[in-house]
Amino acid sequence: MTNIAFTEQEYRDFCKYLESKCGIVLGDSKQYLVRSRLSPLLTRHKLASMSELLQLVLTNRNRDLAVSAVDAMTTNETLWFRDTYPFEVLANRLLPEVGESKRPIKIWSAASSSGQEPYSIAMTVQEVQQRKPGMLGNLAITATDISSTMLENCRTGVYDNLALSRGLSPERKRQFFEDAGDGRMKVKDTLKRMVTFKPQNLMESYGMLGKFDIIFCRNVLIYFSPDMKSKVLNQMAGSLNPGGYLLLGASESLTGLTDRFEMIRCNPGIIYKLK
Repeated sequence: MTNIAFTEQEYRDFCKYLESKCGIVLGDSKQYLVRSRLSPLLTRHKLASMSELLQLVLTNRNRDLAVSAVDAMTTNETLWFRDTYPFEVLANRLLPEVGESKRPIKIWSAASSSGQEPYSIAMTVQEVQQRKPGMLGNLAITATDISSTMLENCRTGVYDNLALSRGLSPERKRQFFEDAGDGRMKVKDTLKRMVTFKPQNLMESYGMLGKFDIIFCRNVLIYFSPDMKSKVLNQMAGSLNPGGYLLLGASESLTGLTDRFEMIRCNPGIIYKLK
């Protein structure tokens, strides 16, 4: 029988380790989250206790385990068309504005998790193209995440009924998905071809990703320290084309973190334009 207990010191040491690897700050009372996220690794790696697992990770004696642990702690389920308004703003304001340039449009979905956000962006783009043929030229969506497991799932594009029920309308399900068997559905290839999934740690340089017109970095900053938030936001400012846009989560703000953006109220919602 495995033992999922660990000491307060082991917890604090793991918190420091996690922040150094990916910027996530757990805080003082998230031991339950560590237990729930890491306990499946005990069986997979044939370990007897959580304490043993944490020691192996902290001393870097098992690289595969360390990667799996960061993977598990950074994996988050999300919704299709989360909060609705960002995708309405994208369709009604940002795509028409950026499309006026007639040059290729590049969109980045940072921390794409299980893929709902980038595929929601792709669906929005296809709906705009259907309503206004010829308005948009070439368009590419780059989706990144630190979790290799999540990225592989995203590329497969297969979702079960529970995942499909979270924010996806029956109309969109019929239009953009096909049966994958066992009660699951798969993103159609026409949608999948619009999105390129790549590994990216937001603590590291974004230079290899290129420049973007629109960046979605939603519900990510809430996990970071103020210094890390500032670093990420300023790096994203450097990754935007002149006049590019940044979209954050509904509870996130740039206040006190960077002066590189102008805040624009969209009613509902707020977006940020590069100064």
